Amino acid sequence: MLLQDNWRYSWQALIRHKLRTGLLLIAVAIGVTSVLLLTSLGEGARLFIEKEFSAMGHEVMIVLPGKKETTGGAVPIYGNSPRDLTIDDAIAMEKISTVKAVAPIIAGTSLLSYQGKSREVITLGSSADIFSIRKLTVSHGRQFTNKSKDPGQAVCVIGSTIKQQLFGNINAVGKWLRFSGQRFRVIGVLQERGESMGLDMRQMAIIPIQSAETLFDSPALFRVLLELKQSGSEKYTEEKLIELIKKRHDGEDDITILTQNSLMSSFNNILNLVTASIGAIAAISLVVAGFLIMNVSYVSVARRKQEIGLLKALGATSNEVRLLFLIESLLLVSFGVIVGLILGYGLTNIAAFMWPTFPLAIPWWATLASISIALFIGLLFSWLPASHAAKHDPVLALRGN
Repeated sequence: MLLQDNWRYSWQALIRHKLRTGLLLIAVAIGVTSVLLLTSLGEGARLFIEKEFSAMGHEVMIVLPGKKETTGGAVPIYGNSPRDLTIDDAIAMEKISTVKAVAPIIAGTSLLSYQGKSREVITLGSSADIFSIRKLTVSHGRQFTNKSKDPGQAVCVIGSTIKQQLFGNINAVGKWLRFSGQRFRVIGVLQERGESMGLDMRQMAIIPIQSAETLFDSPALFRVLLELKQSGSEKYTEEKLIELIKKRHDGEDDITILTQNSLMSSFNNILNLVTASIGAIAAISLVVAGFLIMNVSYVSVARRKQEIGLLKALGATSNEVRLLFLIESLLLVSFGVIVGLILGYGLTNIAAFMWPTFPLAIPWWATLASISIALFIGLLFSWLPASHAAKHDPVLALRGN
């Protein structure tokens, strides 16, 4: 038999058994769709984190107080330092040749009140450089400048949610707010923006660093953000930072330095592993579909004994009979894969349209893997039934034995 005859015969066999074909096709399609949908979640998480980092700006380094000595584990948020980072430390960092901007941060919680309305919010004290480093813009008013380090200039920039809750529809710029009893004049309202790296700037207030030091009665910095002048200078800057802190902290290297690229690389590695693991779990459904194909194929062989006997009586060899059943399985799995791809990409696009803030995306390797695994499992689990059919004696098969 010619190969095209084999394909035509297998196609006719699938059409004759519509129910069996439909059930097996659905099983394969569900397996492929599961792999695509679950891996799209992992890939979407990776893209979401990339977007969050890009919102911070490019070439950003974070200096934390405390030395984190570890070969694994979570990214350090707070350190245990024998000496706190101070504003003077941050000012000294500005002298490093590769540093473009420095934003020291003092963080705390303040009770904001205005005409009987009040709410507790996270307050960040920083320099004017925080706006450029974190890519923050104001929708009304203006940002404060580095001259606002003067404690006499009690000004603030508030998030859009705070503005709405305390001021409603009236213009907040120029009004006076009380921060835990201290008066600050609102000079700007941040532009509407979602969460970034776990911080919702809509529900925060930013004040000059010197004012925050007085408000919270603490000179200790929460962290320092650095923006570099050019890419590729992270290693040099890190060495200079360590050298600087050792000089200022009596020889102690008591800071932790995080670079944007290293954080992104770590997150990417973790999420790629998670995505692959999720895809492997989803691929179990393809294995289940393979067992279903094998069981149904055995039933099909048992019911088609006379057909097999007739083929052998007409001169078909055992290899040709085996090939017929394998091609039939390959056709079935191929159509199941096509339906699964259509469903997977269709549902992913619908979900991405409904939830645009989470960038769902199917990684290219998941598509190739789901196709390859489905075809491999389909052929593997149909091999035994096909070999069983090929061993039938033509005379006994014609009798239905």
